[in-house]
Parts: sequence; C-alpha cells; structure tokens
Amino acid sequence: MCTGYIIGIDGGGTKTRCIITSLKGETLNECTGGPSNFLVIGLKTACENIFSIIKNCIDKLKIGYPDIDIVLLGTAGAGRKNDAKKLENAFKDYLKEKNISLKFFVESDARIALEAAFSGGPGCILISGTGSIIMGKDSRGNVYRAGGFGRYLGDEGSGYMLGRKALTAAAKEFDGRGNSTMITGMLKEKFKIDSAEALITETYSNRFDIASAAPLAIEAAELNDPAALKIIDEETDELILHVKAMFNKIKEPELNVALMGSLLNKENIFSRRLKEKIKQLSSLILKNPDNEPAAGAILLAKSLLNAPS
Repeated sequence: MCTGYIIGIDGGGTKTRCIITSLKGETLNECTGGPSNFLVIGLKTACENIFSIIKNCIDKLKIGYPDIDIVLLGTAGAGRKNDAKKLENAFKDYLKEKNISLKFFVESDARIALEAAFSGGPGCILISGTGSIIMGKDSRGNVYRAGGFGRYLGDEGSGYMLGRKALTAAAKEFDGRGNSTMITGMLKEKFKIDSAEALITETYSNRFDIASAAPLAIEAAELNDPAALKIIDEETDELILHVKAMFNKIKEPELNVALMGSLLNKENIFSRRLKEKIKQLSSLILKNPDNEPAAGAILLAKSLLNAPS
C-alpha cells in the first residue's frame, strides 16, 4: 500500500501552480512557478520549470523524490494525446539525466479543471478565453468534448473570435461597407489604428494579437453599440451550441455547467448574456466550480493510483 504523497500541477501559459497532498487528500504545501505550455516555451524550458516547482514543493516538506507516489500535470498545450505524451516522455528523460524516478502523467488543463469543478462527479465546463472548448463527464465516468478546434477551424465564442469580428467591423467602416461603430474609435484610441492601411499592416505584418481586440467589442456593447451587440449575440449563441452538443453527448436528465476562462470569469455583457441564455434552457444548471484546477489534478492522480493494474 502507498504511504507517500501526491503532487497535482496546474500548468498555464504564464504560471504553474503545484499542490502536494497526503494520500487522504490533505493539502500539505502549495507552490507557484513559471509557465509550462511547451507549445509556446518549448519542451526544454517547460521541463525545467516543472522540475523546479516540484523540487521547491518537496524541499519545503523535507521529503525526497522516492516519497512521491505520483505526479500529474494538467497543462495548456496538452489537449491532444500525442502532445501530452510528448511532454510526458520529455520530462521522464529529463528526470533520467538527474537519476530521479517519478511516476509522472500529463493531462490537458481542461481535463483537470473538469475534475475539480464537480469534485470528480458529472457535469461540464465551458471555457472561453483566447480560445473556447467544452468538456463534460457523465455519471458513468465517460468524458466528452466539443469545440477546441483552434482559431482556424473553430474557437467560436472566444476572445479570438470577438477580437476578429471587432476588427472586421472596423474594416467595414473604414471601407464604407458597414455602419459606423464605436469599435473603430476605440481601436484608434487604444492601438493607434486609424485607417484600413494601418489595420492591414498591424494584422498581417506586425502580427497584431487579434484576441486583444475582444475587450473593445465588449466595451462597445456595454454602450449599446449595434455592431458590438450583434457580435456579442452571435458569439454567445455559438457557446450555447457547445452546451447543447455536450448535453446530447452526455445524455443525462440534467446537466451542471460551470463557466471558466478569462471572458466568462468576469462580470461583463458577454458573460451576462450567456448566463441568461443558459438559464432559458430548463435542463441546464449553472454552478460555480467546487475546487481550483490543481485539486482536479490531485483527484485524477488518485484515480490512477487506485486503478486496477
């Protein structure tokens, strides 16, 4: 029987959070460190950051690596099995070079967030930040997803899509193909983009961050700008399609829904409009997440430890 410790890690694009617990789930230490999205920072830096935060956590408890029964990392960039395995294998190789052995697994950040949101029970999480995805779990433990196709094929209802539509509204006004919108003035004030030429240059030559224009659509919509309100309405409808698709996959009488991500965690016209639309669907129940994502990593790690060999 295992008598050691479990480490759960919530890895993101800007920081990584680590908690260490006993096998009973008692939190013994918490640490934060650098980013772990290896698709952005590369495998080598990601491995260094992950190792640094694990070391920091166990050093404070004055325990050794052999005392750790399992480590599970949920991180941005690991949404596909091949990508998750790539980081998993790279970190194991990194540990080998240091003559350290750890039972180490990688999952997506959405997967650990789902586990945390309902304390391991059924429900779904709808995430809208720079991108968008919905992930759900039924009462039999089956996990499903919808969306998450990225900016070229999907990301409906995301910061990227709101930003893109905001820029398109401004482009149409510059051209005389669309009505006047507050977004155009905001674009000039915030980003110094005041013409079609400037917009094209910033977008295609200077790699303008499309999602950074999303707040303009939200701000203009709060001021009842018709073009912005249309964007908000269209993109919240897209997220409702995500939720309906998940309800059809899970096939439960009712579905708990937790909202996550930078666009939905804030009080704004976008999150309010989405909540209003969800509440109109009688089979859906809005819930706040039970736990932070790192706790979901602990729950998944425990399930792996307890799984039949």
